[in-house]
Amino acid sequence: MTDGIYTPAGRRVWRRRSRQETLRRFALQLIGLMVVLWAVWGLDVHWPFVLDAPEQVVDLAGRMLPPAWSFTGEIIAPMVETINIATLGTILACLLSIPVALMAAQNTTLNRTTLWIARVIVVTSRSINELVWAIIFAAIFGPGPLAGVVAIGIRSIGFTAKLIAEGIEEIDRGQVEAIEATGANRAKVLAYGILPQIMPTIVGVVTFRWDINIRQSSVIGLVGAGGIGITLNSAMNLFNWPQVTIILIAIFIVVMASEWVSDFLRKQFT
Repeated sequence: MTDGIYTPAGRRVWRRRSRQETLRRFALQLIGLMVVLWAVWGLDVHWPFVLDAPEQVVDLAGRMLPPAWSFTGEIIAPMVETINIATLGTILACLLSIPVALMAAQNTTLNRTTLWIARVIVVTSRSINELVWAIIFAAIFGPGPLAGVVAIGIRSIGFTAKLIAEGIEEIDRGQVEAIEATGANRAKVLAYGILPQIMPTIVGVVTFRWDINIRQSSVIGLVGAGGIGITLNSAMNLFNWPQVTIILIAIFIVVMASEWVSDFLRKQFT
């Protein structure tokens, strides 16, 4: 909204905002700045460490180079385990996400109770980090790749179910009604009227989530959930920085390869 004011010479100058809007905008900016300053103050940052950080970065880089190339053979098995954790966790998430998505979509849910149950599952899955899930399942199943698979799978339900549910809500209702008109039961309507329409969405979402899970599987090993993270944590605890470098290089290569594979699969099936 613009506001006109007059100069002493009698010329009218147009402003983008009125005086009240300008003051309100200034007040909001001032409040935002105060919130940021309050948050920084609450962190209790030790500023001498911050000022010393550049020197520490240079020192750490010197200790990490050159990489321990001889250690490459010892990280192949943990890296393969990381990929397996991500793959199996994604498959588990896909199997669990489809029924949750059907309950979370307003056009396929049974009633409001199932709708809210599905939404609670989605929110719970997405609100808890992979590391927390990994700690929980490591306590249940013991440290190892099984805890990692379940942690990745449970964490991925919220992401995949939410996007699949959105795809279900956008299906062509005419195809579903045509199958219902033949007297087909609910299972046949789902198999022949809904799933074929959302299959490209499922493939796209699952492959994209698999790409994400490759990255996450590299981290959950830090809390004992299997994979390359255990090897990385061990190298860091022993201050063997050249080994840390080669592990980080391996993770980078695998993540880049998974991104390429995920992009290729989405183009093939969507």
